[in-house]
Amino acid sequence: MRMTTTPRAQGATVWLTGLPSAGKTTIARLLGDRLKTEGHRVEVLDGDEIRRFLSAGLGFSRADRNTNVQRIGLVSEVLARNGVLSVVPLIAPHADSREAVRKRHEASATPYVEVHVATPVEVCSARDVKGLYARQATGRLTGLTGVDDPYEPPVDPSLVVRTQLQTPQESAAAVYAVLAERGLV
Repeated sequence: MRMTTTPRAQGATVWLTGLPSAGKTTIARLLGDRLKTEGHRVEVLDGDEIRRFLSAGLGFSRADRNTNVQRIGLVSEVLARNGVLSVVPLIAPHADSREAVRKRHEASATPYVEVHVATPVEVCSARDVKGLYARQATGRLTGLTGVDDPYEPPVDPSLVVRTQLQTPQESAAAVYAVLAERGLV
């Protein structure tokens, strides 16, 4: 009896980085929905969800943030290596943490697409989806990324999305276009 195998679907990690309330999760969900509709295997690894479960107990020190990013990077790389399009909307404020995730993907020859959701802090503050900027303004929160804690923007991302200039659907379509360009969808 001769065995035939079906080609495995191409996986990839799509890492959306940017300030709180930049639009990362909205773009990730829209992109994930489109990809699922097209029949792709997709997982959106939401940073808030991951913090509640996989990274429960971690704080927001630089070391804890790095641990969180590395955990999510590992999960995403394993999913992507196994044919899943893994979409990761995560602040990931430090360039060295993101670079370590990129290198892990390169080591396993797993596609990695970094998207900088480059929304200005003033726009993010006006959106204030989770009330973080309001809490920071009243002194009830310290260490808010982009305000009183550093955010290091990517130097050479695959795509820069400026959500203040386009709709969430247009932003998600721009990310999809990069995936299509690279033969990942």
